[in-house]
Amino acid sequence: MGAPEALQGLKVLDFTRVYSGPYCTMLLADLGAEVIKIEAVGKGDDTRAFHPIKNGQSGYFSYLNRNKKSITLNLKSEAGKQIVMELARWADVVVENFSAGTIKKLGLGYKELAEVNPGLIYASISGFGQSGPYSKKAAYDAIAQAMGGITYLTGYPDGEPVKVGPAISDAATGVHTAVAILAALHYRERSGKGQYIDMAMMDTVFSMLENSVPILTMTGQNPSRIGNSNPGSAPYNMYHTADGGVFISTANDSLFTRLTTVMGQPELIQDPRFSSNPLRKQNEKEIDAIVERWTLQHTSKEVEVMLDEVGVPVASAKSVAELVEDPQLLMRDMVVEQEVPGVGTVKFPGDPLKLQDTPPIMARRAPELGEHTEEVLRSILHLGEEEIRRLKENQIV
Repeated sequence: MGAPEALQGLKVLDFTRVYSGPYCTMLLADLGAEVIKIEAVGKGDDTRAFHPIKNGQSGYFSYLNRNKKSITLNLKSEAGKQIVMELARWADVVVENFSAGTIKKLGLGYKELAEVNPGLIYASISGFGQSGPYSKKAAYDAIAQAMGGITYLTGYPDGEPVKVGPAISDAATGVHTAVAILAALHYRERSGKGQYIDMAMMDTVFSMLENSVPILTMTGQNPSRIGNSNPGSAPYNMYHTADGGVFISTANDSLFTRLTTVMGQPELIQDPRFSSNPLRKQNEKEIDAIVERWTLQHTSKEVEVMLDEVGVPVASAKSVAELVEDPQLLMRDMVVEQEVPGVGTVKFPGDPLKLQDTPPIMARRAPELGEHTEEVLRSILHLGEEEIRRLKENQIV
């Protein structure tokens, strides 16, 4: 018998596609929630056609939709809408990430579903939220990064703005939405009331700008791109080595003292240019040059070993090929093998939520399109064979 599941018994109706919404519902499914993914008849989630594709299967989709069930449904048909209403009576949570207002136009918004289930938690994810002057603007991750400020702050001072590589605004909004859902469920336990959750990718990105906003509002300085350095600390950068480069992060005087000791230059802490963190930041180019003269005398591995021994944060930039074999990630079950139909066993990222007594489950692969349609119609809606046949003939499911 496996470990208990933290969200066992939680029932989620999932209208999400692509990344932000599926990442949210994946986290809920990993923790034991029963997630029924509603997909368009014949097509399904856009990511079923996203790279990498092998033998007709998308690795992108397979990662984000593990532990879920898939049913296909024509949401524009009256019969399809009626099925949603019946599933809404069953569900605890609904999550959708259509463009703002789209699902409301279908007559399947929070107001309509809450009429049949007043305790429903209904979460909408969109680029800019359901209100405001940008609410109708189309968005993907790159747009949210640009609109929320991350792109402007990423890159080198003399270069163009650059988005963060992976779709960080999608993932972060998914995590924030999962937190909001769990908070709403906790409130429902006390009050018996469901509620609506309006999540925006731009809001999430803006909230993650760290100290950039107070830098502007407290000092009047408009933050801009600073490459790999840190807005408040030095030396804190990527430094070339004899065979590559390493990040070294010294955010206080103690760490700087340890760094200079390993470098064999303990006198630097007495230098009036470098005796405190604010002074080092003022003279950042000079201290960075001194540190890099030292790192260039050693390989990246040598620098890492020396600084790890004294507790100075240091790392080389790891590739994906290195990460899937990394002993730390392997030890923490962060590289998992899952079955992809027609492909075989594939490695994916595990779940970072490490609960001692109710750990996430990795039991079920991502579903085939509509794989669970008949199961859901029978077991939840109690439809008979003739009714299911008629729905199929009319392309409702």
